[in-house]
Amino acid sequence: MEVLLRPGKKLYFASDFHLGSYNSQQGRQREQVVVRWLDSLRPDAQAVFLVGDLFDFWFEYRQAIPKGFVRFLGKVAELKDAGIDVYFFTGNHDLWMADYFPQELGIPVFHQPIELSVRYSPDDQPGTDTRFLVGHGDGLGPGDWTYKNVLKPVFTNQLIQRAFRFLHPDVGIWLAHRWSRHSRLTKAGQFERFKGEEQEWLYHHCRAIEAQRHHDYYLFGHRHLALDLKIGAHSRYINLGEWVNIRSYAVFDGRNLSLEWFEKGVAKNSPV
Repeated sequence: MEVLLRPGKKLYFASDFHLGSYNSQQGRQREQVVVRWLDSLRPDAQAVFLVGDLFDFWFEYRQAIPKGFVRFLGKVAELKDAGIDVYFFTGNHDLWMADYFPQELGIPVFHQPIELSVRYSPDDQPGTDTRFLVGHGDGLGPGDWTYKNVLKPVFTNQLIQRAFRFLHPDVGIWLAHRWSRHSRLTKAGQFERFKGEEQEWLYHHCRAIEAQRHHDYYLFGHRHLALDLKIGAHSRYINLGEWVNIRSYAVFDGRNLSLEWFEKGVAKNSPV
């Protein structure tokens, strides 16, 4: 994917909103925070990349979608109507996105990491584009055997998805939320902890790719940590964090990429 970044414009990246998770009042407040953030991007955003686990659960029945998220979806539609590009990525909590967002809102949905090449000026010399690899990050790198070899193959199986569709939405969505209660996000007040580069599977994944093909930035979510780690001398791995506690995101102005925090979040839980 290639982007020509217009003068004065920026690219924004965020992930792991987990809209609709556990406590409904807290979830509504978090949705309002996300909407305020999206609204704040209007003056200078050229594109917004929302990199997975936007919803704590998402499933598209033929004639129904999960209840809620009206303010979020309305704000995204408003950005699209204002000429700002918006892109969705699936995460492990919203694997079952299908054609609703492309058809209803004109928002592409990516199910795998994508390569993004950004040119800041048409006068830049060939080869000076900034290269990104962007994706949610679930199931990448070493480790996480159970998810990669058991859970994800089950959740992405088309026969299982079709069988799930036969459940009434009230039953199917109730079951999904019961399952989601096992999520680390339901452990109120607890943060993910950085245990060093050697324990970061996505960091190892980025290093392995960089050994084969150069990217200036590797942008992922999933870890619920805001991370900015070097991958060699000229490349960085950025983890976008989450919006239950820390409200972190990344912004690229054509020359530099930085991690930022919206309304300061609750705490910076990460070594950046």
